[in-house]
Amino acid sequence: MSLRLLLPAEGVADLLSAWSDQPRVYDRGLTEVDEALSLDHFNELVDTGCAPPDEIAVIKAGPSNRTAFLTNGRTDPVKLSSLRDQGYTIRFGNLQRWLPAFHRISQDIQRETGYSNYMHAFLTPGGEQGLLHHWDQQMAVIVQVAGTKTWQLWKPPVESPMREFNESFRVWREDFIPTWEAAGPDVTVELAAGQTLLLPRGWVHNPHALNHSAPSLHLTFAIRERTPLWLVEQLLAEAVQQPEFRRVLLPAELELPALADRLAETKQAIAAFLDALDMPAAAARVRRAALTEQEYST
Repeated sequence: MSLRLLLPAEGVADLLSAWSDQPRVYDRGLTEVDEALSLDHFNELVDTGCAPPDEIAVIKAGPSNRTAFLTNGRTDPVKLSSLRDQGYTIRFGNLQRWLPAFHRISQDIQRETGYSNYMHAFLTPGGEQGLLHHWDQQMAVIVQVAGTKTWQLWKPPVESPMREFNESFRVWREDFIPTWEAAGPDVTVELAAGQTLLLPRGWVHNPHALNHSAPSLHLTFAIRERTPLWLVEQLLAEAVQQPEFRRVLLPAELELPALADRLAETKQAIAAFLDALDMPAAAARVRRAALTEQEYST
């Protein structure tokens, strides 16, 4: 099980059985994940410029920059190394797309959970900070590979964010950070190498290495939980087979009051379609989708 590369057996059991809505820290020890992207390996990717430019970002106490390390559209190792030495966090994104070991881990996690997922790696020089306060749309399994990182955490300000709904930058308010800072974090975690933090979706986090002299390297395994809305989408996916759902709506039908009538008719047609579904066959199809579908890209 690839989840056991990220968590001890107790943590895997907790994740699969409860899917906690509270942050938790586990001592996992060193695993193949630590070997697959060690601090030396990460620095080698920086110094050689071998990482795909579209999957790199540099961050220093603010938003990410996707161009500062480029020359003629390609990763420039001299620029990237210099930015690291200037204190910028280097983020390598979507490791599952370009590192075979992480591709295999991603596929195994999806087989174990039914959830699609992706992996990012963050190297933050000692005494520095990359991203500021924000929250994520899915469970994050934070695997600390080297050094120590401080995670200041606040309870979710929104309920059950997913996809674009309640995404932090879409509903951001200028008073968020001053309010959080004035109150102080609800939880503070000093995450050391060999430990893993489960960070449920919606929890505000302000991660930094400001109080540590050594560089911090952590891997974020973002696991996209399935939801009842996803089941609705899967159930309706076969509706395209029915001609009545493919007919053209005339422009006049998209005007009021005709639109209200069309919506009522469509609601009835959907109910009839769902009532006629072969549920065992639908369940088998949805299960296949859970194991193979990448719900959305990042």
